[in-house]
Amino acid sequence: MGISFSTWRAGGYANAAIPRRADPASLQQLGGQTMGTTWSLRFDNPQMRPLAQVRETVEVALARVIAQMNHWEAASDISRFNGAAAGSRHALPKEFAEVMACALRWALASGGAIDPTVGPLVACWGFGLDAQAHGLPASEALAEVRTRVGWQRLAFDETSGSLLQPGGITLDLSGIAKGFAVDHGVEALRGLGLTDLLFEIGGELRGTGRRPGGEPWQVRVDGESAATSRVALADMAIATSGDRWHRREHEGRRWSHTIDPRNGEPVAHALASVTVLHAQCMQADALATVLPVLGPDEGLVFAERHDVAALFVSHDDASPGPQATHAWRAQTGA
Repeated sequence: MGISFSTWRAGGYANAAIPRRADPASLQQLGGQTMGTTWSLRFDNPQMRPLAQVRETVEVALARVIAQMNHWEAASDISRFNGAAAGSRHALPKEFAEVMACALRWALASGGAIDPTVGPLVACWGFGLDAQAHGLPASEALAEVRTRVGWQRLAFDETSGSLLQPGGITLDLSGIAKGFAVDHGVEALRGLGLTDLLFEIGGELRGTGRRPGGEPWQVRVDGESAATSRVALADMAIATSGDRWHRREHEGRRWSHTIDPRNGEPVAHALASVTVLHAQCMQADALATVLPVLGPDEGLVFAERHDVAALFVSHDDASPGPQATHAWRAQTGA
């Protein structure tokens, strides 16, 4: 499943925009590289602020997120926490603390379907920049890694924004930080006076305000077994996660990059992807991590219970077809 701008070429999340003949000169675009992927911005710029100023605003906001939450940066706040001594408590920057609070709230609500300590397990199964050998991990290695995974071990004080390193815990916020970065970029652009925009990082999008002319920003949602549909992002964000793009195979076994933190194993259900709509991209990103772990049945029940706008798509050979929650149908008119 994929998401793309309605005015963008098919075939990816971050292809170059195709200006429409009727688009005014104030409808502008920028893009760049970040977090191992790309960012893209479409925005109405009626006051014709310099593009260099807009680009700098985005890049400063993204650099702040990277400096705090990129565990591949040795000097980042998250890397310092990961390498800290057992028993040490760390005052987190405001943005880092906000992401941790969101991740742990959904970890509690879902029984651990999202877990900010799951990174070593993901690597053990051969995914991510820290990926280990691509074959099946040995049972002994999995057992050892699981002793270092568990969100319950994180003593987070939301009031003070501080976090205890219990010893050996490695945080990885990949399942939520990109969505937060979208929100953070949008807020920075609002501070510049830009209120009508569509901002995207690696396929996670948030639209605010309207296109010139008053129409809402729209994206295409493509399902494996459903016709392409358009979704309006009227002050909404959208995020997708699934196993269509990242899989491994060894000795006849194929497995997804979606690892269930609760049992340490790749998910084995027929769910191909989940797309989530939410006012905040951070929340949409987190929920698009939770729901594929829970799967098509438990995930749908969870989404309905928490009034989540979600679309579940199974592989072509699976049934039933795409399943939408009541909130999704209400949001999209589907």
